[in-house]
Amino acid sequence: MNSASKTIPDVALVDNSLERLDRANMIDTIYADADKVSISSATEVQLYKDMLLIRRFEERAGQLYGMGHIGGFCHLYIGQEAVVVGLNACADKADTVITTYRDHGHMLACGMDPKGVMAELTGKSVGYSKGKGGSMHMFSKEKGFFGGHGIVGASVPIGTGLAFSHKYRQDKGINFCYFGDGAVNQGQVYESFNMAALWNLPIVYIIENNKYGMGTSVERASASTDLHRRGEAYGIPGLIVNGMDVCEVYRIGNEAAKYVRNGNGPIILEVKTYRYRGHSMSDPAKYRSKEELAEMKSEHDPIEQLGTSLTERSVLDHSMLKEIDTESRRVVLEAAEFAQEATEPEESELYSDIIR
Repeated sequence: MNSASKTIPDVALVDNSLERLDRANMIDTIYADADKVSISSATEVQLYKDMLLIRRFEERAGQLYGMGHIGGFCHLYIGQEAVVVGLNACADKADTVITTYRDHGHMLACGMDPKGVMAELTGKSVGYSKGKGGSMHMFSKEKGFFGGHGIVGASVPIGTGLAFSHKYRQDKGINFCYFGDGAVNQGQVYESFNMAALWNLPIVYIIENNKYGMGTSVERASASTDLHRRGEAYGIPGLIVNGMDVCEVYRIGNEAAKYVRNGNGPIILEVKTYRYRGHSMSDPAKYRSKEELAEMKSEHDPIEQLGTSLTERSVLDHSMLKEIDTESRRVVLEAAEFAQEATEPEESELYSDIIR
Protein backbone atom coordinates (compact mmCIF):
# COMPACT_ATOMS: atom_id res chain seq x y z
CA MET A 1 0.00 0.00 0.00
CA ASN A 2 1.54 3.32 -1.02
CA SER A 3 1.55 6.49 1.05
CA ALA A 4 -1.11 8.16 -1.08
CA SER A 5 -3.65 5.42 -0.41
CA LYS A 6 -3.03 5.72 3.33
CA THR A 7 -3.88 9.40 3.48
CA ILE A 8 -7.30 9.08 1.84
CA PRO A 9 -9.12 7.34 4.73
CA ASP A 10 -7.34 9.55 7.29
CA VAL A 11 -8.52 12.75 5.62
CA ALA A 12 -12.03 11.39 5.12
CA LEU A 13 -12.21 10.36 8.77
CA VAL A 14 -11.23 13.83 9.98
CA ASP A 15 -13.66 15.49 7.58
CA ASN A 16 -16.54 13.24 8.67
CA SER A 17 -15.93 13.92 12.35
CA LEU A 18 -15.89 17.65 11.70
CA GLU A 19 -19.11 17.34 9.73
CA ARG A 20 -20.75 15.50 12.60
CA LEU A 21 -19.59 18.16 15.04
CA ASP A 22 -20.87 20.95 12.79
CA ARG A 23 -24.20 19.18 12.40
CA ALA A 24 -24.54 18.69 16.16
CA ASN A 25 -23.76 22.36 16.79
CA MET A 26 -26.25 23.35 14.10
CA ILE A 27 -29.00 21.25 15.69
CA ASP A 28 -28.26 22.71 19.13
CA THR A 29 -28.47 26.20 17.64
CA ILE A 30 -31.86 25.48 16.06
CA TYR A 31 -33.23 24.14 19.35
CA ALA A 32 -31.86 27.17 21.23
CA ASP A 33 -33.30 29.62 18.72
CA ALA A 34 -36.64 27.81 18.84
CA ASP A 35 -36.82 28.37 22.60
CA LYS A 36 -36.59 32.10 21.92
CA VAL A 37 -39.47 32.18 19.44
CA SER A 38 -42.38 34.09 20.94
CA ILE A 39 -45.96 33.22 20.09
CA SER A 40 -48.59 35.92 20.42
CA SER A 41 -51.89 35.20 22.12
CA ALA A 42 -53.66 35.83 18.81
CA THR A 43 -51.52 33.18 17.12
CA GLU A 44 -52.19 30.69 19.91
CA VAL A 45 -55.93 31.24 19.57
CA GLN A 46 -55.72 30.71 15.82
CA LEU A 47 -53.73 27.50 16.33
CA TYR A 48 -56.46 26.31 18.69
CA LYS A 49 -59.20 27.15 16.17
CA ASP A 50 -57.38 25.39 13.34
CA MET A 51 -56.82 22.22 15.35
CA LEU A 52 -60.40 22.10 16.55
CA LEU A 53 -61.78 22.53 13.03
CA ILE A 54 -59.75 19.53 11.87
CA ARG A 55 -60.90 17.47 14.87
CA ARG A 56 -64.59 18.23 14.27
CA PHE A 57 -64.23 17.67 10.52
CA GLU A 58 -62.63 14.27 11.00
CA GLU A 59 -65.23 13.23 13.57
CA ARG A 60 -67.99 14.04 11.08
CA ALA A 61 -66.11 12.26 8.28
CA GLY A 62 -65.97 9.16 10.46
CA GLN A 63 -69.73 9.38 11.03
CA LEU A 64 -70.45 9.75 7.32
CA TYR A 65 -68.21 6.78 6.58
CA GLY A 66 -70.15 4.68 9.07
CA MET A 67 -73.41 5.76 7.42
CA GLY A 68 -72.14 4.67 4.02
CA HIS A 69 -71.81 8.15 2.52
CA ILE A 70 -68.02 7.79 2.15
CA GLY A 71 -66.61 4.79 0.34
CA GLY A 72 -63.18 3.31 -0.13
CA PHE A 73 -60.39 3.98 2.35
CA CYS A 74 -60.62 6.74 4.92
CA HIS A 75 -57.68 7.59 7.21
CA LEU A 76 -58.53 10.03 10.00
CA TYR A 77 -56.12 12.57 11.51
CA ILE A 78 -57.67 12.71 14.99
CA GLY A 79 -54.93 13.18 17.60
CA GLN A 80 -52.29 14.42 15.15
CA GLU A 81 -53.76 17.89 14.52
CA ALA A 82 -50.90 19.80 16.17
CA VAL A 83 -48.39 18.58 13.59
CA VAL A 84 -49.77 20.16 10.44
CA VAL A 85 -51.35 23.14 12.21
CA GLY A 86 -48.09 24.10 13.93
CA LEU A 87 -45.98 23.64 10.81
CA ASN A 88 -48.39 25.25 8.38
CA ALA A 89 -48.35 28.36 10.57
CA CYS A 90 -44.68 28.66 9.55
CA ALA A 91 -45.41 28.48 5.82
CA ASP A 92 -45.27 31.34 3.32
CA LYS A 93 -47.52 31.87 0.31
CA ALA A 94 -44.92 30.56 -2.15
CA ASP A 95 -44.45 27.30 -0.24
CA THR A 96 -45.86 23.92 -1.23
CA VAL A 97 -47.18 21.02 0.84
CA ILE A 98 -47.40 17.33 0.04
CA THR A 99 -48.43 14.43 2.24
CA THR A 100 -49.66 10.84 2.33
CA TYR A 101 -53.18 9.41 2.42
CA ARG A 102 -53.94 10.71 5.95
CA ASP A 103 -54.48 14.09 4.39
CA HIS A 104 -57.76 15.80 5.31
CA GLY A 105 -56.14 17.81 8.10
CA HIS A 106 -53.40 19.04 5.79
CA MET A 107 -55.97 20.26 3.29
CA LEU A 108 -57.87 22.24 5.89
CA ALA A 109 -54.65 23.66 7.37
CA CYS A 110 -53.67 24.86 3.88
CA GLY A 111 -56.94 26.77 3.65
CA MET A 112 -58.87 24.48 1.34
CA ASP A 113 -62.66 24.81 1.58
CA PRO A 114 -64.17 22.22 3.96
CA LYS A 115 -67.15 21.93 1.61
CA GLY A 116 -64.94 20.94 -1.32
CA VAL A 117 -63.00 18.46 0.82
CA MET A 118 -66.13 16.81 2.22
CA ALA A 119 -67.70 16.72 -1.23
CA GLU A 120 -64.68 14.86 -2.55
CA LEU A 121 -64.82 12.43 0.35
CA THR A 122 -68.40 11.60 -0.60
CA GLY A 123 -67.53 11.31 -4.30
CA LYS A 124 -69.46 14.34 -5.52
CA SER A 125 -68.87 16.37 -8.69
CA VAL A 126 -68.14 19.56 -6.76
CA GLY A 127 -65.28 17.94 -4.85
CA TYR A 128 -61.69 19.01 -5.35
CA SER A 129 -61.03 16.09 -7.72
CA LYS A 130 -64.54 16.11 -9.22
CA GLY A 131 -65.53 13.15 -7.09
CA LYS A 132 -62.96 10.81 -8.63
CA GLY A 133 -60.12 11.08 -6.13
CA GLY A 134 -61.84 10.39 -2.85
CA SER A 135 -60.14 10.62 0.53
CA MET A 136 -56.56 10.02 -0.62
CA HIS A 137 -56.28 12.08 -3.79
CA MET A 138 -57.14 15.76 -3.56
CA PHE A 139 -55.13 18.71 -4.79
CA SER A 140 -55.25 22.50 -4.84
CA LYS A 141 -52.60 24.32 -6.84
CA GLU A 142 -54.10 27.59 -5.63
CA LYS A 143 -53.36 26.65 -2.01
CA GLY A 144 -50.02 25.00 -2.81
CA PHE A 145 -51.32 21.56 -1.82
CA PHE A 146 -50.09 18.72 -4.05
CA GLY A 147 -51.81 15.71 -2.46
CA GLY A 148 -52.80 13.27 -0.85
CA HIS A 149 -51.06 10.14 -2.24
CA GLY A 150 -52.17 6.57 -1.71
CA ILE A 151 -48.76 4.99 -2.34
CA VAL A 152 -46.74 4.68 0.86
CA GLY A 153 -43.69 6.95 0.67
CA ALA A 154 -44.71 8.51 -2.66
CA SER A 155 -44.86 11.98 -1.15
CA VAL A 156 -41.08 11.98 -0.57
CA PRO A 157 -39.76 11.87 -4.16
CA ILE A 158 -42.59 14.10 -5.39
CA GLY A 159 -41.95 16.57 -2.58
CA THR A 160 -38.28 16.53 -3.48
CA GLY A 161 -39.29 17.36 -7.03
CA LEU A 162 -41.39 20.26 -5.79
CA ALA A 163 -38.37 21.52 -3.85
CA PHE A 164 -36.31 21.29 -7.04
CA SER A 165 -39.01 23.34 -8.77
CA HIS A 166 -38.75 26.05 -6.09
CA LYS A 167 -35.00 26.23 -6.56
CA TYR A 168 -35.19 26.16 -10.37
CA ARG A 169 -37.84 28.91 -10.48
CA GLN A 170 -36.13 30.92 -7.73
CA ASP A 171 -39.54 31.71 -6.24
CA LYS A 172 -38.25 31.72 -2.62
CA GLY A 173 -40.63 28.92 -1.70
CA ILE A 174 -39.84 25.72 0.18
CA ASN A 175 -41.59 22.38 0.33
CA PHE A 176 -43.09 20.81 3.45
CA CYS A 177 -43.03 17.06 2.78
CA TYR A 178 -44.96 14.83 5.18
CA PHE A 179 -44.69 11.05 5.50
CA GLY A 180 -45.05 8.50 8.27
CA ASP A 181 -42.86 6.18 10.29
CA GLY A 182 -44.17 3.34 8.14
CA ALA A 183 -42.50 4.83 5.05
CA VAL A 184 -39.04 5.59 6.41
CA ASN A 185 -37.50 2.25 5.46
CA GLN A 186 -38.29 2.58 1.76
CA GLY A 187 -35.55 2.97 -0.81
CA GLN A 188 -37.20 5.92 -2.56
CA VAL A 189 -36.92 7.91 0.68
CA TYR A 190 -33.13 7.64 0.73
CA GLU A 191 -32.76 8.27 -2.98
CA SER A 192 -34.68 11.49 -2.35
CA PHE A 193 -32.56 12.41 0.68
CA ASN A 194 -29.41 11.95 -1.41
CA MET A 195 -30.73 14.07 -4.25
CA ALA A 196 -31.99 16.83 -1.93
CA ALA A 197 -28.62 17.01 -0.15
CA LEU A 198 -26.65 16.80 -3.39
CA TRP A 199 -28.57 19.69 -4.95
CA ASN A 200 -29.13 21.60 -1.70
CA LEU A 201 -32.89 21.62 -2.19
CA PRO A 202 -35.27 23.74 -0.04
CA ILE A 203 -37.32 21.08 1.71
CA VAL A 204 -38.47 20.22 5.23
CA TYR A 205 -38.97 16.46 5.54
CA ILE A 206 -41.55 15.80 8.25
CA ILE A 207 -41.78 12.28 9.64
CA GLU A 208 -45.14 12.02 11.41
CA ASN A 209 -44.20 9.25 13.83
CA ASN A 210 -47.50 8.11 15.31
CA LYS A 211 -45.85 4.92 16.63
CA TYR A 212 -47.72 2.50 14.37
CA GLY A 213 -47.19 2.05 10.63
CA MET A 214 -50.56 0.50 9.85
CA GLY A 215 -50.67 -2.13 12.62
CA THR A 216 -46.96 -2.54 13.28
CA SER A 217 -45.16 -0.60 15.99
CA VAL A 218 -42.07 1.33 14.97
CA GLU A 219 -39.97 -0.80 17.35
CA ARG A 220 -40.93 -3.94 15.43
CA ALA A 221 -40.51 -2.40 11.99
CA SER A 222 -37.29 -0.36 12.27
CA ALA A 223 -33.86 -1.57 13.38
CA SER A 224 -33.15 2.01 14.45
CA THR A 225 -36.00 4.02 15.95
CA ASP A 226 -34.11 7.34 15.91
CA LEU A 227 -35.91 8.34 12.76
CA HIS A 228 -34.63 11.92 12.86
CA ARG A 229 -31.12 10.55 12.23
CA ARG A 230 -32.04 8.86 8.95
CA GLY A 231 -30.48 11.68 6.93
CA GLU A 232 -27.08 11.68 8.63
CA ALA A 233 -25.42 9.72 5.83
CA TYR A 234 -26.27 12.61 3.52
CA GLY A 235 -25.36 15.38 5.94
CA ILE A 236 -29.03 16.27 6.60
CA PRO A 237 -29.63 17.45 10.17
CA GLY A 238 -32.58 16.00 12.06
CA LEU A 239 -34.55 17.15 15.08
CA ILE A 240 -37.11 15.59 17.41
CA VAL A 241 -40.35 17.48 18.01
CA ASN A 242 -43.18 16.84 20.47
CA GLY A 243 -46.07 16.56 18.03
CA MET A 244 -48.65 16.72 20.82
CA ASP A 245 -47.64 20.30 21.66
CA VAL A 246 -48.64 22.67 18.87
CA CYS A 247 -46.56 25.52 20.30
CA GLU A 248 -43.40 23.41 20.26
CA VAL A 249 -44.17 22.32 16.71
CA TYR A 250 -44.57 25.97 15.73
CA ARG A 251 -41.35 27.09 17.43
CA ILE A 252 -39.10 24.37 16.06
CA GLY A 253 -40.87 24.42 12.71
CA ASN A 254 -40.27 28.14 12.45
CA GLU A 255 -36.52 27.71 12.93
CA ALA A 256 -36.35 24.67 10.66
CA ALA A 257 -38.10 26.58 7.88
CA LYS A 258 -35.75 29.51 8.43
CA TYR A 259 -32.76 27.17 8.15
CA VAL A 260 -34.03 25.90 4.79
CA ARG A 261 -34.99 29.36 3.50
CA ASN A 262 -31.47 30.59 4.22
CA GLY A 263 -30.09 28.22 1.61
CA ASN A 264 -28.79 25.48 3.91
CA GLY A 265 -30.56 22.66 2.12
CA PRO A 266 -32.91 19.99 3.53
CA ILE A 267 -33.74 19.26 7.15
CA ILE A 268 -35.63 16.42 8.84
CA LEU A 269 -38.16 16.76 11.64
CA GLU A 270 -39.28 13.63 13.45
CA VAL A 271 -42.55 14.78 14.96
CA LYS A 272 -43.68 12.31 17.59
CA THR A 273 -47.45 12.16 17.61
CA TYR A 274 -50.32 9.72 18.11
CA ARG A 275 -53.47 8.82 16.23
CA TYR A 276 -56.57 8.04 18.28
CA ARG A 277 -58.34 6.01 15.61
CA GLY A 278 -57.13 2.97 13.72
CA HIS A 279 -54.90 3.17 10.66
CA SER A 280 -58.06 3.46 8.59
CA MET A 281 -61.75 3.22 9.38
CA SER A 282 -61.61 -0.56 8.91
CA ASP A 283 -58.83 -1.03 11.50
CA PRO A 284 -59.94 -2.02 15.03
CA ALA A 285 -56.42 -1.18 16.35
CA LYS A 286 -56.12 -4.26 18.56
CA TYR A 287 -52.32 -4.00 18.45
CA ARG A 288 -52.33 -1.41 21.25
CA SER A 289 -53.92 -1.40 24.68
CA LYS A 290 -56.97 0.61 25.73
CA GLU A 291 -54.89 1.97 28.60
CA GLU A 292 -52.27 3.38 26.24
CA LEU A 293 -54.92 5.13 24.16
CA ALA A 294 -56.71 6.49 27.22
CA GLU A 295 -53.46 7.88 28.64
CA MET A 296 -52.64 9.71 25.42
CA LYS A 297 -56.11 11.21 25.24
CA SER A 298 -56.24 12.29 28.88
CA GLU A 299 -52.67 13.51 29.36
CA HIS A 300 -51.37 14.55 25.95
CA ASP A 301 -54.25 15.73 23.79
CA PRO A 302 -52.95 18.78 21.85
CA ILE A 303 -56.28 20.61 21.76
CA GLU A 304 -57.07 20.08 25.43
CA GLN A 305 -53.55 21.11 26.44
CA LEU A 306 -53.67 24.39 24.55
CA GLY A 307 -57.23 25.11 25.65
CA THR A 308 -56.27 24.63 29.29
CA SER A 309 -53.23 26.86 28.87
CA LEU A 310 -55.30 29.62 27.26
CA THR A 311 -57.86 29.61 30.07
CA GLU A 312 -55.27 29.40 32.86
CA ARG A 313 -53.55 32.49 31.45
CA SER A 314 -56.92 34.24 30.95
CA VAL A 315 -56.37 34.57 27.21
CA LEU A 316 -59.78 32.94 26.75
CA ASP A 317 -62.46 31.81 29.15
CA HIS A 318 -64.55 28.65 28.94
CA SER A 319 -67.43 30.42 27.23
CA MET A 320 -65.06 31.59 24.49
CA LEU A 321 -63.78 28.05 24.00
CA LYS A 322 -67.39 26.94 23.67
CA GLU A 323 -68.04 29.60 21.04
CA ILE A 324 -65.04 28.41 19.02
CA ASP A 325 -66.32 24.84 19.23
CA THR A 326 -69.82 25.91 18.17
CA GLU A 327 -68.42 27.73 15.14
CA SER A 328 -66.26 24.74 14.17
CA ARG A 329 -69.26 22.45 14.36
CA ARG A 330 -71.32 24.87 12.25
CA VAL A 331 -68.69 24.97 9.50
CA VAL A 332 -68.41 21.19 9.47
CA LEU A 333 -72.19 20.67 9.49
CA GLU A 334 -72.54 22.99 6.49
CA ALA A 335 -69.79 21.08 4.70
CA ALA A 336 -71.51 17.76 5.40
CA GLU A 337 -74.89 19.01 4.23
CA PHE A 338 -73.34 20.52 1.11
CA ALA A 339 -71.63 17.23 0.29
CA GLN A 340 -74.70 15.11 0.86
CA GLU A 341 -76.90 17.35 -1.28
CA ALA A 342 -74.41 17.61 -4.16
CA THR A 343 -74.72 15.43 -7.25
CA GLU A 344 -72.47 12.61 -8.32
CA PRO A 345 -70.28 13.06 -11.42
CA GLU A 346 -71.78 12.41 -14.83
CA GLU A 347 -70.78 9.16 -16.48
CA SER A 348 -68.84 11.14 -19.10
CA GLU A 349 -66.56 12.47 -16.35
CA LEU A 350 -64.86 9.07 -16.29
CA TYR A 351 -62.95 10.05 -19.41
CA SER A 352 -62.02 13.63 -18.59
CA ASP A 353 -58.44 14.53 -17.62
CA ILE A 354 -57.23 11.25 -19.11
CA ILE A 355 -54.65 11.05 -21.92
CA ARG A 356 -55.98 8.75 -24.61
